[in-house]
Amino acid sequence: MLVVCATPIGNLEDVTLRVLAELRAADVVLCEDTRHTRGLLDRHGVEARLVSYHEHNEAARTEEFLPRLVAGERIALVSDAGMPGISDPGARIVRAALAADVPVTVVPGPSAVETALVASGFAGGAFQFLGFLPRGAAALAALWPSLSLVSVAFESPQRLPATLASLASFDPAREVAVCRELTKKFEEVVRGTSAAVAARFAAPPKGEITLVVAAPAGGAASDDSEALAAVAELVAAGVPRKRAAELVSSLTGVSRNALYRGSL
Repeated sequence: MLVVCATPIGNLEDVTLRVLAELRAADVVLCEDTRHTRGLLDRHGVEARLVSYHEHNEAARTEEFLPRLVAGERIALVSDAGMPGISDPGARIVRAALAADVPVTVVPGPSAVETALVASGFAGGAFQFLGFLPRGAAALAALWPSLSLVSVAFESPQRLPATLASLASFDPAREVAVCRELTKKFEEVVRGTSAAVAARFAAPPKGEITLVVAAPAGGAASDDSEALAAVAELVAAGVPRKRAAELVSSLTGVSRNALYRGSL
C-alpha cells in the first residue's frame, strides 16, 4: 500500500496522530528532504527508514519502489510541508501505484491553501488554486484578467514585490491577502487592496508566502451572463437571492459573491 501523508506546513505540533502512526508502520518513508523529515520524526519520537524522493529523482525512485509496492510493502510518502503532489513531488508515484492496482490511501492534514484562504477572509464560495504563479511580466499580465474566482497561489518572497506591482497596475482596488510564515512563530497576514499591499511589500519579505486574490468587485464578468441569468430565474421563482447565488455558484464555479452582487 502507498500511504500519502500530509505533514505540518510550519508548526511541528500540527501533525496528526494518524500520520505519526502511519510513519511508524511504514517499511520505508519517501520524503522530499530526509533531514527535514528527520526533524519532524525526532520531535515526536518516531523511528523510520527515510529515503529521498524529490523533483530530481522522482522518476528513478518511482521505478525503484513501484515493484516493492506491488510486492506488498507499505510505503509512506511525505513532502517537506503539506500534502505531497500539491506543487510538491508525489503525483508520479500515486499515478504509477494506481495503474498497477496498488491500494493508495491519503491521510489528510495541514494545508497552506485552505489555511491562507480562511485567513484571508475571502472564503465561503468557489475558489481556485493556481500553484506557483508564472514567472515574467507578460505571463502575469495575461493571468490577472482570467481570475474570476477567489484565487490562491504560492509565490517566492523574492518575486512577491513584482507580482503585487503587476496586479496593482491591472486592478489597484482588488483585495488581496499576503500570508507569510503560516503557523510559525512570525506568522503574518497582510490584507488590503493590491495597491496598498504592493506598497507594503516594496522589498522582498522573508519566509514562505501564500497569496490570496479576491474575486473581482462589481459583479461577475461578462462571460458569466448565463450564470447570472440562472440566478435571476431562481429569484423570480421565489428562491432567496443569497441561496440562488449559492446554488448557481456550486454548479458553475462562478463566485457566489460576484453572482449575488451582479444580480442586484
